[in-house]
Order: sequence, then C-alpha cells, then structure tokens
Amino acid sequence: MEEKKFDPNSLIGFVLIFGILIWIMYQNKPDEAKIEAEKAQKELVTKEASKAKEVAKTISLAASVPGDTLQLAKLQKSLGSFAYSATLPSAKAAYTTIENSLVTLKIANKGGYIVEASLKNFTRFKKDSGQLVELIKDNNSNLNIQLFTKDNHTLNTKDLFFEPTLTKNGEDQILSMRLKSADNAYLEYKYVLKANNYMLDFEIQSQGLNNALITNKPLNLEWDLKTYANEKSITYENRYAEMYFEYEDGKTDYLGQGNDKTDNPEKVSYIAFKQHFFSSILLSNEPFETAELYSNNLVDDQEVDTTFTKQFKATVPLAFKNGEIDQKMNWYFGPTDYTLLKQYDKNLEAIVPLGWGIFGWINRHAFIPLYGFLSAFMEHGWAIILFTILIKLLMSPVTYKSFLSQAKMKVLKPEIAELGEKFKKDPMKKQQETMKLYNKAGVNPMAGCIPGLLQMPVFYALFQFFPSAIGLRQKPFLWANDLSSFDSIYELPFRIPAYGNHISLFPILASIAIFFYMKLTTGDQQMAQPQQEGMPDMAKMMKIMIYVSPLMMLFFFNSYASGLSLYYFISNLISIGLLLVIKNYIVDEDKIHAQIQENKKKEPKKPSKFQQKLQDVMAQQEAMKAEQKKK
Repeated sequence: MEEKKFDPNSLIGFVLIFGILIWIMYQNKPDEAKIEAEKAQKELVTKEASKAKEVAKTISLAASVPGDTLQLAKLQKSLGSFAYSATLPSAKAAYTTIENSLVTLKIANKGGYIVEASLKNFTRFKKDSGQLVELIKDNNSNLNIQLFTKDNHTLNTKDLFFEPTLTKNGEDQILSMRLKSADNAYLEYKYVLKANNYMLDFEIQSQGLNNALITNKPLNLEWDLKTYANEKSITYENRYAEMYFEYEDGKTDYLGQGNDKTDNPEKVSYIAFKQHFFSSILLSNEPFETAELYSNNLVDDQEVDTTFTKQFKATVPLAFKNGEIDQKMNWYFGPTDYTLLKQYDKNLEAIVPLGWGIFGWINRHAFIPLYGFLSAFMEHGWAIILFTILIKLLMSPVTYKSFLSQAKMKVLKPEIAELGEKFKKDPMKKQQETMKLYNKAGVNPMAGCIPGLLQMPVFYALFQFFPSAIGLRQKPFLWANDLSSFDSIYELPFRIPAYGNHISLFPILASIAIFFYMKLTTGDQQMAQPQQEGMPDMAKMMKIMIYVSPLMMLFFFNSYASGLSLYYFISNLISIGLLLVIKNYIVDEDKIHAQIQENKKKEPKKPSKFQQKLQDVMAQQEAMKAEQKKK
C-alpha cells in the first residue's frame, strides 16, 4: 500500500475551522449581565403584582372584618395613614347617583369622582338609537389628587375608597364623599346639585390631615377627559372641540387644534373642556395660582377614529391654609349655549366662538337675539329663511348704493375711453383727466367697493354664528335631518379628497345661486369699469372667478352645517331678485346720464381728501418725469 504522508495544509484547515466554531459559540453565548437584569426585573414585577394582589385582598378582607388586627397591620403597611378608609363598609365598588330634570351624575366610591354624566334633554346622533349624550362614561374621565404622607407613602385618591353620605336640603341634593385616615380626619369631595340646573357646587376640603399629610406644598388636582363624538360628522365636530380657560381677571384663551398643545396660564378662574355643542367646565371661586393644560387631537383618520375627538388634561394646585384644604369650586356639565352660559354671569359665554371685535359684537347684540326671537315662534328652517330675508332687507340700501355706483361708472365709460385714447401716450395725464371727470360728474370710483366692505363683517359674523347655534342641532327641515350638520342626499361608495363621501344638496343650490349672482354683478362691473393699462387680464380673471367661487363653495360647504348653506342659498336668491328689481325698475341709466351732464355744468365739487392726495401724488410724479426728460 502507498504510505500516507502528513499534510500540513489539512492541519491548518482543521485549526481554522475549530477556531471559527469557538468564535461563533462565544458570540452566541448569553449575556449573563443581561440575563441577571431581566431576571431581577421579572422578580420585581412579580413581587409588585403579588404585593398589589395582597393589598387588594387585604382591603377586601378588612372591609368584611374591620376589627381584624392582622389585616389592619397589612393595610397600615400598604396604605399608611389612609389604611382606615379601606376598613370601612364603603370600601367596595359602589356608586351614588344624584340627578335633576337636566342631568344625571353617578359618583363612584373608588376615587370619589363623577364616573357618569348624562344630559337628559339631548341625544347622540345615531339613527334610531335615542341614546342620551353622555359626557362622562366608561372610564373616559379621571379626577385625582396625589397625596404625600408623612409616613413616606405616595397615594392617588382615584385608587382609594371614599365614604358617601347623601342628604337633601329642600330640592338640593348634597353628596359628601370622604376619604378617611381616622373617624374625624378626612379629605372630602362635596357635591351639591340644585333643581333645574346644569351647574353644581363642588368643594374639596380636609379636616385633621395635618398629622397625616405633608402640608408644606400644594396638592395637585388632576382632571382629564377624552371627549366622545356626539354628532353626525366627527370631522366637523372635532373642528369646534377646544380647551378654553379664563385667567388673569377675565382674559380668555384656548389651546387650539392639533397634537400635544400645552399652556401654563396663571390665576386661572375656569377650565372648559369644550366639545362642539357640549362642555365640561371646572370653575373656582378663588383662582388657581397656575395650571398645566394639555390638548391632543384624537381624529387622525375620520374613517377609523370615530369614538373620541380630543384628549384634554388639566393640573391645578390646591394650597393648604392653616394645614387644611378648602377650595370652593363648581362643575358645569351641559350644552354650549351662549344664552344659557351668559345667565351664570361668570364669563362662560366666552367659550362660544362668535368671532372677535365687530364680528362678535354683531353676533352677540344682533344675530343671537334676532334668531332667538324668530325660532321661538316657528320651525328653525323657516326661522333661517325669515332671518335671511330681514338681513337682506336691512342691507338693501348698501346693495342699492353699490349698483347705483356701477351704473354711473357704466354711463361714464365712453368718456373715460375717449380720455384713454386722447392721452394714450401719457398715462399720468390720462389719470389726472379721469379724476377731473369723476369730480365734475360727482362720481366716486370707490363707491362701488365701500358697500362690499360694509357687508364683509356681516358675512363673517354669520359664518361664525351658524356653527355655534345649538338650537339648530338635530332640527330637521325638508330633506335635511339636522340643520347643524350636512344634508346628505346620497352616500358615495368612495371618498373624494376635500369633498367627502356624500353629496349635500343645500351647498349645490347655494353654489348655483352664487354662480348666477356673480354672472349678473360681474357683467355689470366689466361694463362699468374702463380697461386699465397694465391689467390686460382682469376681465379674464373675473370670468374665471365666476366658475371658481361656486366650485370652492361646493367643496367647502359639503360637510358644513346645512343651516349655513340654506342661509347662503336664500341670501343669493334674494340678492339676485333685488338686483333685477333695482336694475329694471329703480335705476334709470338715461336719468343717471342726464344728471351727470347737469353735474358737469356746475362748479366742480371740492375733491375729497383722498382724491386731493391722489392728484397731488400724480402731479409730483408728473413733475419728476418732466425733470428726467430735461436731463
């Protein structure tokens, strides 16, 4: 046989393979430190869970056998100074209900706060459901105070049991919820609900806790609420869900839309978690020194996020006075109704977004009283129509002035065109002569713009008024089943961006009306206004706007309140009628032309300050131009 020889290459290969295997095993070796940490974490979690389970068991046993020394010892260890509260018969999952003709409030023993708040006269929008509007339910709200005890315990009142005592004083229902550290030492939530009132008194006070609590710093009262969607369109509803607050002696502000909005106002008198048509408000007789406020949008996708609109959170300090807490407050759970909120005389009506400045003034002092009067005698749809007619009649002198100005400009157009041709090579001279013609004829070229400007505050005020009018909520008219929401006549099997997945009829009618209105007014304006140099495409732009404006309105208002679209539809119909009457029966262009010719024979009127300033500027420019030519 052939003798096998030693192969050094094979030896080297085996060594390398062995080394690689050793390296792989080392790399995959468990991290002992990590294993130990995970093991310790698991043990801690298990220990804490066992501890919590034992505490719960101890509380349960102690509640049934109050005198058991062993159980009291365990409670003392887990709950410290407030172990006594868990030994009382009230240390169980029980509730106390207080109600009047408007609201029903359910208060839990555990935590001592309101866990259900429903409004008896309002239902959610859900076909054939009849479900009441519930501002608080299913753990969407918490009220908590973090307690720091002298025996080194940190406790949360929402996890502890209060002892309820319900009494009556006439028609007033008084509910005392006490978290006890001893028989005569407690933290108390006191609720007083009066008859026919959405507002209830609320007081947090303590007695004899100076030996149990650390009292050299304020306690933080934490209130949070996830607001339920109650309306037909969650997107539209969410647009008007805001956190408002009053601070520094009467100033009001809000956090705004979007995600993770925060603010830290001082001297806060009230905090309002406002939904579209309903609000939960915490008021304080003595302003909180400061507040930590947080708001977060919960509607990212209106197809998926259909339960909640906003997450609101507020934290305010409760200061100790002489070792005790005594904070007198109020809760309001009810409709965001301007007239109702104003009756409380606490500036709560400021949370209704009626617009700032002149717009809010018009709504508060004109539109709200007028519409309130009309809707008291007729259905809301007819009230909107009569409301629109009255506003258009009130604004008719402005409409007349605007159309009269256009007619005068139309009569002067041939003469202005002659001046344009005569001074074709001298634009500055043309402008000067045109201004002289206006002055002689007694025509103000700005008169056509002023009426439009006067109508803008009314237009914007109405745009704010209708979304805030709770009286329109769930009120039907013709095919619309809710004038505070869109009037869908057909559901699309798909969603159109910026339009929606439904077709609303009132916006279509309003868009058609505004199209014909613009056809009438734009045509007259084009005939009246002379063509200005440097603006050759103005006529084309106006023609484009005739089609663009109705289209924009169609998209914008498809998901808005149908009451607002109804107003614009009727308003534009009336405007068209008024223009036709003024044009055909009131304004006589021949008489206007004759009057202008008479005016031109008279001594020219002294130009207005604006006209004089404009002429002076033109003269200066003309002089500068002449100087440049000389050089």
